[in-house]
Amino acid sequence: MLEKYKTVYEGGEGEIVEKKSRFIATVRPVQTEEEALAFIEEMKKKYWDARHNCYVYSVGKNREYTRCSDDGEPSGTAGRPMLDVILGEDIYNVAAVVTRYFGGILLGTGGLVRAYSRSLQEGLAASTVIEKTYGISMEVVTDYTGIGKIQYIAGEQKLPILDSEYTDRVVLHLLVPADQIVFVEKAITEGTNGRAKMKKEKDLYYSVIDGEVKVFTD
Repeated sequence: MLEKYKTVYEGGEGEIVEKKSRFIATVRPVQTEEEALAFIEEMKKKYWDARHNCYVYSVGKNREYTRCSDDGEPSGTAGRPMLDVILGEDIYNVAAVVTRYFGGILLGTGGLVRAYSRSLQEGLAASTVIEKTYGISMEVVTDYTGIGKIQYIAGEQKLPILDSEYTDRVVLHLLVPADQIVFVEKAITEGTNGRAKMKKEKDLYYSVIDGEVKVFTD
């Protein structure tokens, strides 16, 4: 289980022109190898008249399904450089296709490597890349004398508060990074002199996107 990992939240498209050749990079988030292969076929149909549709994908928390293709370009000049970009950026569950419309001028192996790498970097720059954190949703029940201390701890540790209920008691639902759970439980126990009751609800991944907390199942 990865404590944190980067992935694409929303795909994007980037483009460069190198010696009259046009390189279009399309990036998309994928959860399965089947999704990646369907996306690649979609791009091949969309850009059916292009000389090359080179691709890369990496799926799984251990990169179980990772493939790349030069699609007719000289071996090692397209797919592998694109994979190096994905690995270098440390992005998971992503697929990308770089489409090339040949401009009539040969780029050479070094030129191709640079062009495919740079076009994919442009595609990633046009995408929304986020970091997901593995955490635990925790229910905290306290009386009104303990709420201030719990809110202080949550603010100090930057713990998102998913929900809160105020009746004759206060119920908070906190998102706690898995590697901080022991520390947070101890801090809340000491801060409320043991009056707060805590219960782990479920494991999940979450990310903060434009100031808003998003929860994911994987």
